[in-house]
Amino acid sequence: GIWGRALAFAFAHKNEVRIVSRRDITFALDLLNKILRNNSHSIISQCSLDESLDSTLFVIAISVQALRKWFAYTCLKKDSKILITSKGIEEDTGAFVSQIAKDFISQENLCFLAGPSFAQEIILALPCALTIHSCNSTLAQEFADKMPDFIKPYIENDVIGGEVASAYKNVIAIAGGICDGLQLGQNAKASLLSRGLIEMYQFAEHFGAKMQTFLGLSGAGDLFLTANSLLSRNYRVGLGLAQNKPLKNILSELG
Repeated sequence: GIWGRALAFAFAHKNEVRIVSRRDITFALDLLNKILRNNSHSIISQCSLDESLDSTLFVIAISVQALRKWFAYTCLKKDSKILITSKGIEEDTGAFVSQIAKDFISQENLCFLAGPSFAQEIILALPCALTIHSCNSTLAQEFADKMPDFIKPYIENDVIGGEVASAYKNVIAIAGGICDGLQLGQNAKASLLSRGLIEMYQFAEHFGAKMQTFLGLSGAGDLFLTANSLLSRNYRVGLGLAQNKPLKNILSELG
């Protein structure tokens, strides 16, 4: 999807990047490579899953609901180093991303990306800051060093906090869209987001998350972005619900 292509574009500023995709994305890659060539950066290519297995670093940008099947199907090496950028909770099990991944890969080889980031702005190389969560700070730094200059990476060891914040903020973002759709005003919106942030942490606290995570990029940063912009799918869902549109129709419009 667009998020995967945006990440490929970002990492290609300093690295050779190969994309594994079920779809033919030749047209999209041609556009990204034209931008990269104009700036003397690396070129992105598409390859098969088998061709990618000799890579040293993997960036995963697929739906959380497809993550378990992907790991089960993919014969990754045990020492593969992985940065997962998926956000959410597995519907069937209620598992967080790290809980899914640990069934297949050692936690020492896993990192998780979080923070306020719209794909459309990444492709424009606009500045942003993101957090890499991992119990392995050395690996997190390795991924951080691969990022382009327009992304400022921070490293945190609160993996579960980053995951809960990334998933839960979507609920509050929908509420933010409803608030704006009903024209309840800025006072109500500020109250919603501030109390919503507290609710996010209170939930995450049961899993051992740190308050600092929710005051930073993965919590407050991602929440404020997602709950205030038309670039946010969840915010637009809220706007649609405020207009009494059926959820099925809203999701169809979003594509």
